[in-house]
Amino acid sequence: MSSPAKLIVAVAVACGFLVAVLAALWLVIGSGLEAPEQALLAGLLERRVGALLMILFAAWVFLFLMLRAAYEFLLLPLARAAEEAAALLERPTVRLSPQGSRELQDLIGAVNRVAVQREAREAAIEAQIRAANAAAEADRNRFAVLMSELAQGVIVCNLDGRVLLYNRRARALFAGSPGHGMAALGLGRSIYGIFDRHLIAYALEHIAARRRSHGHFVTATESGRLLRVLVAPIPEAGAASEDGAGAGLSGYMTMIEDMTETFDSESTRDRLLQDLTESSRGPVANLRAAAETLYDYADMDAEDHQRFLAVVRDEAEGLAGRIEAAARTYAAVLKARWPLEDMLGADLLTAACRRIADRCPLQVSLEDVDAGVWVKVDGFSMLQAMSYLAARLHDEYRIRDLKLRLSRDGAMAHIDMIWSGVFMSTETVMQWELDPMNAAGEATPLTVRDVVERNGGEVWFQRDHASYRAFFRFLLPAVRAQEAGVPGAAGAMADSRPEFYDFDLFKGEETDLALDDRLLAQLAYTVFDTETTGLDPSAGDEIIQIGAVRIVNRRLLRHEAFDQLIDPQRSLPPQSVKIHGITTEMLAGQPPIARVLPIFRAFVADTVLVAHNAAFDMRFLELKEAATGIRFDRPVLDTFLLSAVLFPNQETHRLEAIAERLGVSVLGRHTAVGDAIVTAEVFLKMLPLLAERGIRTLGAAREASEKTYHARIRY
Repeated sequence: MSSPAKLIVAVAVACGFLVAVLAALWLVIGSGLEAPEQALLAGLLERRVGALLMILFAAWVFLFLMLRAAYEFLLLPLARAAEEAAALLERPTVRLSPQGSRELQDLIGAVNRVAVQREAREAAIEAQIRAANAAAEADRNRFAVLMSELAQGVIVCNLDGRVLLYNRRARALFAGSPGHGMAALGLGRSIYGIFDRHLIAYALEHIAARRRSHGHFVTATESGRLLRVLVAPIPEAGAASEDGAGAGLSGYMTMIEDMTETFDSESTRDRLLQDLTESSRGPVANLRAAAETLYDYADMDAEDHQRFLAVVRDEAEGLAGRIEAAARTYAAVLKARWPLEDMLGADLLTAACRRIADRCPLQVSLEDVDAGVWVKVDGFSMLQAMSYLAARLHDEYRIRDLKLRLSRDGAMAHIDMIWSGVFMSTETVMQWELDPMNAAGEATPLTVRDVVERNGGEVWFQRDHASYRAFFRFLLPAVRAQEAGVPGAAGAMADSRPEFYDFDLFKGEETDLALDDRLLAQLAYTVFDTETTGLDPSAGDEIIQIGAVRIVNRRLLRHEAFDQLIDPQRSLPPQSVKIHGITTEMLAGQPPIARVLPIFRAFVADTVLVAHNAAFDMRFLELKEAATGIRFDRPVLDTFLLSAVLFPNQETHRLEAIAERLGVSVLGRHTAVGDAIVTAEVFLKMLPLLAERGIRTLGAAREASEKTYHARIRY
């Protein structure tokens, strides 16, 4: 009840009390009088009724004014102060306005002083939090750089085998087939999807039994790569023993080294030795027999003598040919074994500019550098060769200005060192290539030709008479960004910090609860979308694209995406092309649905499926069960139905409308991955709204969705 209503009720009660008192007096006084006296009293009261009413009215007015004054000066200031105090809890900068009695003003002043002190303390706490966050961010950046630059793959898991961290190298080692994204390795996934559980258990048991700080094993991937895996335990806080093998473990780390090339080169070397030995037995025996015959029968006739000499010549030539072939093959193996690194070509040229400028007075600049070219090189030796050539150009031909250019031609990258005004002879260039590099105070027995061959490339000198320029061109093997362990998107290269970790996953899961009883915020999700030839799956329309992203620990993992075009093996209606932009040419050569669904089923393993208007997408998948044997039996949540739960009075629940309602930017609409990302961001916005309505578990969300009117839609 409001304060004014309380005042009216109080006045009415007071007036009723006065009337009751007068009535009681009448009854008391009138009951003790005789009839004539009562008649006299009644007449007197009749003559004084006006005065009595005036008295009652005056009393009522006086009481009303007294209560009104009490409300205005006592109750109302208290109520206003209480409302301002409630606002102060939400906004610490608010202050209570002085009002009411002197005592109330003193109380308000005390509250304001407390608020000032609280604001100062909160500002100090926020400053400490910002400083701590800045320090944590710096540590995070250092940690991220360390992880991204490691040559070995790193995977960190909790004791259940759930992946908490992996770096780019590990991602490259275990990436799925091109276009299929991360099918095996991902945050929250089980490491036992890529390593046999018994191998990990063996390594951990070896650590515990022998009190070692690590264990290791060798295994092979499905693609045939040979890996050496080192397993190191991660002790719980305060549980590590002196030798590092703690009794209490929170998880373990695996460091993975790709031994495929080393193993292949050693196998090639062993095979060369074996083949050379086996192929040399016959010729050596023939040589020995011929030599012994010539020695024992020195008096043989000339014809026989010439015949045995021909045997010696032929066998010696054959043996020499085999040895030379083996030497060439082994030299190629040694060259391949030289440690080369994947390097962004622009970074190599930037480093060359600094190195050349530091060692000789040349003006060095970049010209027409393709920022997307990666090369596989020994960076140090290449910088030596470029610095050596630049120094000789300056010392012998007084070149003052040098430009570096980078381009790509098929499988090779072109690095050009360009200058103007002076041409040297081809003989001079060849001499520079074959001389040991000795310039600018650095000496090495290697030549430019050695460096180029070591890097699997070539070098040549070329003149451009039209522009009166000349250049040395290095041809080096180029690699694709994906082969270099770099995400395909150019934007990803701008920020090399990996996002492939979440240490909150060290916390144990509520695995003893049924899936429907687990909290929505603790589940892992695969948010997916399909593009199709049409809207009627029962009439023969087919899926032409599947896109999906993962949500783990309330984080959208954009880098763990599934994106695959599919050959529908039927014609593509022109009206559908206008919607999704996928043409028949784009689908040519793509795999059919029967090859894609098993990979997609592995991608969604152990997650809850989420889609917008999921009944449509799931119907396409259900119709393929009989033909492919792949069944998507994971629980499904539909953002279309969840929107109907959260916003039952809205006219539309289209994805764009929900995104606008929740403040989600819509990008890449009507592409499978684009729609999946928008749906995932919408779903993450919905989780706290569902919690406010008491819908916190998977079972509660599914039950609420099924009660909506839109759940009746069938395809």
